[in-house]
Amino acid sequence: MLRTEAPSASHLDLDRYDTQDLVDAFIDDQSLALAAVRAAGGRIAEAVEAAVPRVAAGGRLIYAGAGTSGRLGVLDSVELYPTFSWPRDRALALLAGGEQALFEAIEGAEDRFDQGQADLLALKPDRRDVVFLLAASGSTPYVLGALQAARAAGALTIGIANNPEAPLTHDAEVAITLDTGAEVISGSTRLKAATAQKIALNTLSSAVMVRLNKVYGNLMVDLQPTNAKLYRRAVNLTMHATGSDEATALETLAACGYKVKVAIVAILAGVDVASAEARLASAEGSVRRAVQAQTL
Repeated sequence: MLRTEAPSASHLDLDRYDTQDLVDAFIDDQSLALAAVRAAGGRIAEAVEAAVPRVAAGGRLIYAGAGTSGRLGVLDSVELYPTFSWPRDRALALLAGGEQALFEAIEGAEDRFDQGQADLLALKPDRRDVVFLLAASGSTPYVLGALQAARAAGALTIGIANNPEAPLTHDAEVAITLDTGAEVISGSTRLKAATAQKIALNTLSSAVMVRLNKVYGNLMVDLQPTNAKLYRRAVNLTMHATGSDEATALETLAACGYKVKVAIVAILAGVDVASAEARLASAEGSVRRAVQAQTL
């Protein structure tokens, strides 16, 4: 029996707990998700190192999964644009059952090995692409089909599963096992198995974006200000990074179309917006190197 499916030896009388004890049982069990991700930290770092050169060369981040795992992949892919200005057409997600499966369970969709292959091949993958393959069990046919297609195309395959020695992690180029064990509600991998996957995906994609110069220090300076909150954040980030007053930040951001990285370089290097953009282009998007270019 898969560890994620095994009956838990803890909380055998869960249905008899009072409300506080019930809540505490669920919360306490989630701490094991973080422990599982920490144990896989070396493999996660390996995945980041392998992914960055391919993505820097023009590759895409592609996520493939079913059920909860697939929905987590969709979430990670969608959030890369507003957070890091990562192009939408370079963060794609495949979910067994298609878009409808975001909102309801599509029975049998995850059992279609051939559909996983077909959906991945429809994206025309190549050697620059990075494919995250997500399955708590590590044996979901849809995901294994996508894995086979990705490998045949030469894409980097990163398998993420919650059971040791799973077919998915055995066959992926980089294997990440998040060994979360049995669930409080036996077999419900939407609990700590899913939490571990979310932490791992956050870590993977964010680390890749840091390596691609999407942050300055620890500041989210490549965001897309698509609402009032994010416009205010852009102003605050510019002020914080440069020590400038609000008027200077607003004036510079307005001149560059609210591109925070450009505004920061323009203010810190004392150059106009066009020169700041040229510096960033020469520095491969690194704010730090673009600012330091004035002394070279």
